[in-house]
Amino acid sequence: MRHQRINADGSGGNTAGGGMLPEQTAARSQSGLTRDFIARQSPTLSPVAMIADLPGVIYSGNDPLGTNDEQQGLSVRGLDQTEIGYVFENVPAAPPLFLVPYASSTADNENIAGITLAQGAAETSAPLYNAVGGVLSVRMRKPSDIAGGFIGGSWGSYNLNREFLRLETGRIRDTGVKGYASFSYRGADQWRGAGTSRRFHTDMRLTKEWQDNNSASLIFSFNRERGYYLLPPTLAQWQRLGTDANYAETFKNGDSSYYKFQENARAQSFLSAPVSLHLNRQLSLDLTPYFIYVWGYDSYGTSLNRTGSFYGNRPAGTLQVPTSLGRSFTAVATDVFHQSHPGLNTALHYEAGSNRLSLGYWYSYYDFSSVSRYVLPDAQGGVSNQWGAYPILTADSEPLSSYNAHLMQQVNALSLTDRLHLLNKRLTLSAGVRVVMTSRSVTNLLPGARYRNGASYLTPLPQFSASYKLTPHDQLYINGTTGFRAPSGISSYQDRFSMGTGLQTRVASSDTKPEYSIGEEIGYRHNGKVTLSVALFNYNFTNRQVSTTTVLNGVTTTESINGGGQTARGAQFEFGLRPWHGFSPYLSGQYIHATIDNDIQSGADYLPTKGKRPVRTPTLSGSLGLSYDDGQFFGLFNGHYVGPTYATFMNDEKISGFATANLSLGYRLQKTTRLKTPQIQLNLINLGRSGYLSGVSGVTLNRNATRGVFGTTIAGKAPTYFVGGGFAGVVSLSSGF
Repeated sequence: MRHQRINADGSGGNTAGGGMLPEQTAARSQSGLTRDFIARQSPTLSPVAMIADLPGVIYSGNDPLGTNDEQQGLSVRGLDQTEIGYVFENVPAAPPLFLVPYASSTADNENIAGITLAQGAAETSAPLYNAVGGVLSVRMRKPSDIAGGFIGGSWGSYNLNREFLRLETGRIRDTGVKGYASFSYRGADQWRGAGTSRRFHTDMRLTKEWQDNNSASLIFSFNRERGYYLLPPTLAQWQRLGTDANYAETFKNGDSSYYKFQENARAQSFLSAPVSLHLNRQLSLDLTPYFIYVWGYDSYGTSLNRTGSFYGNRPAGTLQVPTSLGRSFTAVATDVFHQSHPGLNTALHYEAGSNRLSLGYWYSYYDFSSVSRYVLPDAQGGVSNQWGAYPILTADSEPLSSYNAHLMQQVNALSLTDRLHLLNKRLTLSAGVRVVMTSRSVTNLLPGARYRNGASYLTPLPQFSASYKLTPHDQLYINGTTGFRAPSGISSYQDRFSMGTGLQTRVASSDTKPEYSIGEEIGYRHNGKVTLSVALFNYNFTNRQVSTTTVLNGVTTTESINGGGQTARGAQFEFGLRPWHGFSPYLSGQYIHATIDNDIQSGADYLPTKGKRPVRTPTLSGSLGLSYDDGQFFGLFNGHYVGPTYATFMNDEKISGFATANLSLGYRLQKTTRLKTPQIQLNLINLGRSGYLSGVSGVTLNRNATRGVFGTTIAGKAPTYFVGGGFAGVVSLSSGF
């Protein structure tokens, strides 16, 4: 049938649920996306945005085009994105300290073969130390055997302009080597407020495969983005201003909220060389060396006092700026960072009969440096000095700074897993243990701060699973897992001071505790014309780490709040059909009941949070979809619902539930001698929406003043929120050649 062919964009129209229900066999909850779904999305969407309809996923978008990795939220079963491991081609691709998956930095959508989300702790062999809530894995497409390529262009709302080109070498003579290289550009205006974001991206892959399933690849990608932050409003700001709650579009002297001051730029180089060798009939070896380098800056508008500022806990004296600026003046706080992350992930497998023994070793080295600088804008609000080359100086001619940090981290992880097939491979038992050793050393050059700090964590992580095939199409499974997450961000290890008073606002801790989880699952799957997956799960956490953002001296930083113990129990399901007369439906949902198990410390007192609901954990969420593909016409509708969500640990502020819907329509033209399945596609995003609160950006302990357990009145603080994007339309033209 025509709709079963492989099109130039990689889709085939034959996956259940419109590409959202590829067959799964792992003894754990696991969902995925194939090219049938990925190719129907706007090419601007990141993988994080694309998994929004999978069970348990709460995606808090901040942009209808899905272009902003810097400002989006993700949670799975109530666990935020710093608790979700991100793996790209078997490489831990999220920054090891901040643990945010900058998924659009690693590959263009046209080069992604598939996406898998495991809801629950990572496998014992995974090169991760934060995956207590799941693992997001992205696979890159393999090079074609035939020379050719793919070209596409997209245009739409907010002056979107995107072009993509991939060139395939095919098999290079008798070498067996094949490869491709691609380049893309994207430019678009902010959907609210002023400013334009731009992205340049390159992907390359070379692969050689030879007898006995041996293979070797060289993968490289480069990504450079530059854009502006959008204001995350409080609930009061949202109710008063709606989508107009944002940074100022025009510059006024003395106003630090000008949008050009809130800029971010990030460039990433990614290199890996995965090798798979079958040494003999029983022994095989997988090696993946990698190197990731990231550099960039974040900037924020702020105000400084010319004669009353502090450098650490030391008076800065009279700052070296023109006296005509007066006592208080506008400045731009710039955070310049460099991250270097080499590593090696290895696994040795020994298979004898029904038994397979795997020994894994992962080594990771991470070097992170970050220094804040303050620079002056010109009279028109222009800033040409975000890199801080000409910073504001103190009276002693030192660059004014609110922090100057350097972190070095080493991770050594050993894993041992034994898998056993019994009853003619109907029963599969697996048991393993992973030991993760993490060591961090931090220095702080700020006057008055503790110079050296750090921490070491040694964590054993046992796991067990069992899977039984009732029939060739039906599977039962159970598992018991453990998970671990080291604290994210650098703030936990640093002394911080107010630039206005010199008073210490945070004391560095040398005993910051990592998060630890114990989880159990039981599930059932049916694969066939009807695909069904149902799972029940239970989690218990100690030292639950919740990521949030705070602002000090004009600079936004990421911190972890220790939420203590937490219990979560729930159920999830997926249902779909293989294409029938071109149609394929999809349905998914999750119910979760989670509670905080203890009172949470605030200063010298405790907030009465025991029994409250955790933040970012709506009780109900779900999705439905319907796809159609007859080989010429194709389309995909998907809708998503998220229930009310608490933003504070005291449950004294929450946002309402919301529903979103997207529609994709397309038509394939007749192929020619030069063009392979040329097509036109229309994506309509956020149908009927003009902006909504899509999730919690900065959580707080309590919104209202609250009486503590010991009688102290604990002041409240307003949470901030992501504003979900308004409506957008994207038209794309593409073709293979």
